Amino acid sequence: MIIYEDNEIVVCIKPKGLISQEGAPGTQSMVAVLGEKCACQIYPVHRLDKDVSGVMVYAKTQKAAGVLSKQVSDRTMKKNYLAVTAEGDIAAEGTMEDLLFFDKQRNKSFIARRERKGVKKAILHYRLVKTVNGRSLYSVRLETGRTHQIRVQFASRKMPLVGDRKYGSKENCDIGLYSTSISFIHPLSGEAMLFTSKPCEGAFESFKDI
Repeated sequence: MIIYEDNEIVVCIKPKGLISQEGAPGTQSMVAVLGEKCACQIYPVHRLDKDVSGVMVYAKTQKAAGVLSKQVSDRTMKKNYLAVTAEGDIAAEGTMEDLLFFDKQRNKSFIARRERKGVKKAILHYRLVKTVNGRSLYSVRLETGRTHQIRVQFASRKMPLVGDRKYGSKENCDIGLYSTSISFIHPLSGEAMLFTSKPCEGAFESFKDI
C-alpha cells in the first residue's frame, strides 16, 4: 500500500511475504510491485525481511537513491520497530550491542565472540512498552542495520520474537516484528520526512490499545 509518492520517492507499507529487494525472475518483490504501480524504475535503499511488514521508502530516480543510500550509511535515516517477544529478564530500557556473523548459505545470523572476517558490530536501543500474558512489546530503534539484527539479538537473550521459529520461537504464527516508522531528509527538497504505521494483527492483537 502506497502512503506517499512524488517524483523522487515512494513510501509504502510492505506486506509480509514479499521480498523488499529485487528478486530472481518470477519472484514477487516490492520493487516489481511498485514499479508496476508507479510505472517507473524503482530503486531499493534499505531492506526488510520477507516475513516482516511495515513502512519502507524507495527511490524513483538514481539520484534520489544515492542520497537516501548515503543517509542509510551515515545512520541519519532513522528506523523504528515494534517487536513482540517472549517475556524475558532484561532491563526495561537499554542498548544491545553484539558482534554478528551472517551465514549466507543458511540464511541465518549468529552472535560472534570476536571480530573476524564477515563479523559486524550490531547496535540497537529498546524500550519495554507493555507486557501481556507472557508476551512483551518493545519499541526498538536500530543504530545499525544488520541482517535479522533485531531477531537474533533478542533471541540471544532468550527472548525470541513470537513466531520466529528460525531463532527459537516455539509459536506457529507470524513473526512479531513490524517497521512502525521511518524518518529521513527528502533527497530533493531537503525537507524532514516522517512516516508511521501501527500494526494490529497477529502477535500485535494483544497490544491494540497502545
